[in-house]
Amino acid sequence: MREILRVGRPADIWHKAALSAPVAFGVPALVLLACGRLDLALYTSAGSLCALYAHGEPYAARARVLGWVILGMLGGVGIALTTAALTGSVAVRVAVAALLAGAYKAVCDAARTGPPGGLIFTFITASCAFVPQRLPDVPAHLALGLLGAAAAWLVCMAPGLVRPEGPQRIAAARALEAAARLVRAREGDTGTGRARHEAAAAVNAAWCTLLRVRASTPEAMTARLALERLVVHAETVVAGAGDDPARLAAWARDLRANGPVPTPPARPGDAWELSGLAADRDAARRASGGPRRVLAALRPGSPLLPIGARVVLGAALAGWASMLLGVGRPSWAVVTAAAVFQANASLTWRRAVQRVVGNLVGLALFSALLPATRLGQLALVAAVMALQFGAEATISRNYWLGTVFVTPMALLMAELAGAQPAGRLVAERWLDTCVGAAAGLLTCALVTNRRAAGRIGAALGGLEAATSAARAADGPLESARARERLAAALVEVREAADVAAGEWWQGALPEERVERAERDGHRALATLVLGRPGTRPAAVPASGRASRHPRGPGSDSVCRVAR
Repeated sequence: MREILRVGRPADIWHKAALSAPVAFGVPALVLLACGRLDLALYTSAGSLCALYAHGEPYAARARVLGWVILGMLGGVGIALTTAALTGSVAVRVAVAALLAGAYKAVCDAARTGPPGGLIFTFITASCAFVPQRLPDVPAHLALGLLGAAAAWLVCMAPGLVRPEGPQRIAAARALEAAARLVRAREGDTGTGRARHEAAAAVNAAWCTLLRVRASTPEAMTARLALERLVVHAETVVAGAGDDPARLAAWARDLRANGPVPTPPARPGDAWELSGLAADRDAARRASGGPRRVLAALRPGSPLLPIGARVVLGAALAGWASMLLGVGRPSWAVVTAAAVFQANASLTWRRAVQRVVGNLVGLALFSALLPATRLGQLALVAAVMALQFGAEATISRNYWLGTVFVTPMALLMAELAGAQPAGRLVAERWLDTCVGAAAGLLTCALVTNRRAAGRIGAALGGLEAATSAARAADGPLESARARERLAAALVEVREAADVAAGEWWQGALPEERVERAERDGHRALATLVLGRPGTRPAAVPASGRASRHPRGPGSDSVCRVAR
């Protein structure tokens, strides 16, 4: 329990989402307050909460990603509102909300949106499914959602006017900081494996970001190449090269402070590495995203499908059970059940504990804040904005801590449409929390993910083939492509093994084969990173893990681990 509830360090850019969400919510809400229609703020908040997404993307890519997020949000809201208008059956509304929750979970996992994933979509659509609605009003309410979404899009894109290279500079800084921690771990001979994994993930994230940048001018191309050199330098550290951790950390601080981009010393392979990147950049960008990748990840036999089925069944069971216990609007039970599902059963158990603890403390906070929020509508809007800030400021430290602020925020957003009996509201939400967590855990035990073990076999086959190709690579471009393929295969094997290890009802996992394949793959990758193209050093580092944004098949696995 101490491990599950331990509070960690905040994310480095926590303030971006923590500031964006309240502003995107507050501007439309204050306009509605001035018009005397604060009861419509639920619909504008559906769009404004899209401001929680895509903060790590370069601005051109961010604009596209936010467009897809807004389209997905408003589409689900339209289905939920139409359902609420056409039927008064609570059971039918629960079923629709559960189906939407499962769809959002599967699509967000396939698209690698990262936190908060499908949870925000589920929260909004489940809430809308239980709001009294007339069919002629649905288009107007969707238009309000679009206005909130426009505010969210503008808020998320506004920093690009001041610091257009901010996301890629932060990504490169993270790679350097992780490389510095890895060097210190090697010097102290403690926690090297974990530090190497974190550094490899940071390098993956940096390549994912840089390869989404479209440089339309010579100056932009020069700036991007300068950042790529720093990421290549961090990559060589991950592969086994030594460096001064203080210098790596200083370079990272310069990048975060928007100072001049540092120039690392030349190392073998830097020139051909960048030329290889330039040759394959367009192909890598095309492979890194888009609807085709999402559809491919959800093909029949995908390990994501059992997770989606778990969400649908668990959310439906939670909602129906809450309905039978007398809760008139069991949307919170649906959201709780959907929230606890993670990549495997072990992570789902941890999330269920965190959710229950956070909701319990959050209900106490709501009870304390409620008298102040009922002093006036302006106080209510201010409280929601403050809680949104608190949630995003703390949720990266531990999920339960963020939920302490999310719970009263969600309850106060329901108050926007009108005051409700406080005692009954708290009791129903606590009941929904327990029912939702229990239904989620029960469904996780009943719906097994046996495809997780089968995924390891396919990933191992790909890794062994990529290792053989890397050993046979000859020439700059062939070596660059071999590195990309091998890095993607290593990431895929590690993720498949981690997911399968946390599932129950699994057969024995091929741990020895996984360990041997990873060791051989790391050695071959270190040879390509530290050796000159077309040569094969006699001494290959026994450890070291480098990663690249891959080209072609497997590219989504690298971005998945990076996020």
